[in-house]
Amino acid sequence: MDLKTASAIRRLRLVSAPEAVSFLLLLVCSVLKRTTDFNAVPVMGMVHGVLFILYVIFWLDAWNRAKWSAKTGIWFFVLSVLPTGGFFAERRLKREAEDAVIASRARQEGKVNA
Repeated sequence: MDLKTASAIRRLRLVSAPEAVSFLLLLVCSVLKRTTDFNAVPVMGMVHGVLFILYVIFWLDAWNRAKWSAKTGIWFFVLSVLPTGGFFAERRLKREAEDAVIASRARQEGKVNA
């Protein structure tokens, strides 16, 4: 994995958890709006919208650079629209990055010809 691909995946990973948290907070704010006088939906909606747009931009960049299959690329998008999907995306992206580092080190040491 080259540096630009690793950076694209890292950016996607870094925005996925905050996007998931903002989604959950938006859902809580929506419930509070209907049950109390507290209305933070406009603010949380804006925060979540910005984070979601960043997620989509970083997702497209990572998909393009990492050359994921259609199934993998679509899976990461589906995770972005599920309330806790960003946490699962972050964990899978972290595992993918760690596997790439291990493979790179093995190639440098000459143990693997991959």
